Amino acid sequence: MTDGKRMKYSVKDTVFRDMFSKKKYLIQRYNALHPEDNTITQADLEIVTLQSILLNGIYNDLGFMVRGKQLMILVEAQSTWSANIVIRALIYLMSTYQDYFNANQIQLYGSHKVKMPKPELYVIYTDDKGNHPDVLSLKDEFFPDMDCCIDAKVKMIYLQDSDDIIDQYIGFCRVCNEQVALHGRTLKAAKEIIRICRNRNLLKEYLSEHETEVEEIMLTLFDQEHIWNIERNNIRAAALAEGWDKGKVEGIELGVMQNKTQTVLKMFRRNMPVEDIADISELSVEEVKEILKTAAVVH
Repeated sequence: MTDGKRMKYSVKDTVFRDMFSKKKYLIQRYNALHPEDNTITQADLEIVTLQSILLNGIYNDLGFMVRGKQLMILVEAQSTWSANIVIRALIYLMSTYQDYFNANQIQLYGSHKVKMPKPELYVIYTDDKGNHPDVLSLKDEFFPDMDCCIDAKVKMIYLQDSDDIIDQYIGFCRVCNEQVALHGRTLKAAKEIIRICRNRNLLKEYLSEHETEVEEIMLTLFDQEHIWNIERNNIRAAALAEGWDKGKVEGIELGVMQNKTQTVLKMFRRNMPVEDIADISELSVEEVKEILKTAAVVH
């Protein structure tokens, strides 16, 4: 995490995003949120996850619509508590609505009242609940003693005594934390995470089907985070060191970019989408495409 922003694509985030981009798992997510609806089918679900909004790199983890125009559900996974969750959720919601209105050519400046899907906002909190609320309210958190013209409410989801896919994902996150603490960001940690989760029936089907892919994702992200953290620290130290001029600092920064280039190529060869490569590498889509073009791997 740099400059107060959450490093968006950790192993847990990437698995979350990849798994629920597949409708066979997305429908299980919907069933966990709405067990009363036993008529839902995979065909009723449409993924509307925001790839990138605004210039400050805010992303949402999962967005999907149910039966076309009935319901819009946005879900984020979070391991660190912050009241700012509800602000992010509101930004996600408004940006998703904007995309929806544009895609459906809905005119908001006309005289007729438009129809819009009902929103539901959720955060899956993977740490202990403690004293945190079941519902996080914008008004209650930021304007408790004021007459506020707007509110947004996010339903918080914590670990329950359940075997649904939400609880399994929270269990997976905790196994990740435990094994990285024991073995560091290593191949052994990656293999142990997958083995333990399969033995405990945590995302067993998904991990069995995508074991090699998930293992490679873990190693790529472990390597990236470790190398880039070292190099960022080196740049910072060099910039502060007496007698180091601007040219030397720029030389170190060039080395960081060269390592990012190698990471981009490595992810591309593993068939990761350009948008995801950009998210992970903290580069723009245009920068990633330029790297791939220079390396002559895309035309």
